Amino acid sequence: MTENIKIAIFAGGCFWCTEAIFKSLTGVKTVTSGYTGGHIKNPAYREICEGRTGHAEGIKITYDETIISYNELLEIFFVTHDPTTLNRQGNDVGNQYRSAIFHTDSKQKDLAESFVEFLEKEKVFESKIVTEITEFEVFYDAESNHQDYYENNSNQPYCEIMIAPKLKKIKTYYSNKLK
Repeated sequence: MTENIKIAIFAGGCFWCTEAIFKSLTGVKTVTSGYTGGHIKNPAYREICEGRTGHAEGIKITYDETIISYNELLEIFFVTHDPTTLNRQGNDVGNQYRSAIFHTDSKQKDLAESFVEFLEKEKVFESKIVTEITEFEVFYDAESNHQDYYENNSNQPYCEIMIAPKLKKIKTYYSNKLK
């Protein structure tokens, strides 16, 4: 990797949703769905769904910071999920659907904490933000059928109900950031 290519790790509910959003952004090179933040090595989707691994469904974003900044990624992260619901996004319930930022260095940690402080100070959300900000340890790629999920399954009801409106929101408010 060159010095401009960075990694961001986010969990904001179902990884099918977050993957589709971040894949659409200019400057984002790759987005991988997977599992992070837990205590079981090499977890599988079935184990994650049972909520016993401690892992969240997350995404690993590889991006060019000269094109899109970490702060811009944070902004889109907070705009596209509810960071005030503990272990829940819509009908998806369990610690695997928690809101979390897994920072890879002290700069990301400081930026994430400052961003949350700003959102709280400005009362952007009616309720308190419960997004976990923690040090990144390990990321396990999800099974192949979970990669590029929206791209391959956009006509499925879950995709039409949950993901399409988020993508529409991104197109409306961040059209200048889209590929």
